[in-house]
Amino acid sequence: MATDVFTPDALRRILLEAAGADETVDLDGDILDTDFTALGYESLALLETVGRIEREYGVSLDDDVLSEAPTPRTLVDLVNERLSAARAA
Repeated sequence: MATDVFTPDALRRILLEAAGADETVDLDGDILDTDFTALGYESLALLETVGRIEREYGVSLDDDVLSEAPTPRTLVDLVNERLSAARAA
């Protein structure tokens, strides 16, 4: 199901579905500028998260997306840029 906007709430949901959450981290808190590693997400969990985003939102993300987006805010922004570019094409 392709969607027009990728939100922080959608990212939280996908993170929980893909890899769960460290019990010491409150994903409902202000996490947008916290590194994924500080939130307890390692590269394998993030690869699964990116795969789910691609499937659910119908957007293609480069292999280096994780190095470009070390925080939830940057990942949300990057996905929305790709969604916007796909709509313009």
